[in-house]
Amino acid sequence: MDANQQQSAPSTPSAYLTFLERQLTADGCATRWEDWAGVPVLVGRRAEFRLRWMGTKLHLFTVAAAVPEITVQAISGFTDQVMKYAKDTKGGLPVGFQNGIGAFPLLVSDRVDPAAVQWAEAQQRVKFACMTRPVVVDSSRQYVGMYRGKPVLGRVYASYFNEKSSRYFHGH
Repeated sequence: MDANQQQSAPSTPSAYLTFLERQLTADGCATRWEDWAGVPVLVGRRAEFRLRWMGTKLHLFTVAAAVPEITVQAISGFTDQVMKYAKDTKGGLPVGFQNGIGAFPLLVSDRVDPAAVQWAEAQQRVKFACMTRPVVVDSSRQYVGMYRGKPVLGRVYASYFNEKSSRYFHGH
């Protein structure tokens, strides 16, 4: 991790969520806090249309929560919850009709199973017109684990996801 990432990444889970909310707002996302079964969850949302995306509108959701510990089961389950939430709240035309959903399901903790980081970094998860890039933030090490490659499915959106993740999660 370079010095810029270390300086901009807060060292506690709650401080990280405050930082993330600022980054999302600065990028023009609508943000709000919700209660998901007793857990405060930050939801950031924006939509963009680009011709180079084959004329589609992408609805990008960033959904983040601080948890006591991050395991593979925790980030996998949270990713599924976020995808369902995004599909249920997107509105407009159905997904796939010149509409897509992108999501960054993010969990932050100072106790992180290395297997959870590996799971998040391994691949982008894709279901019909819905792409998720799970994010695991280890606040004790100031480390952000997520997929940063160019997947076969959804490749046209890869640079957008990489640019947004750099801006939101590292503060660049």
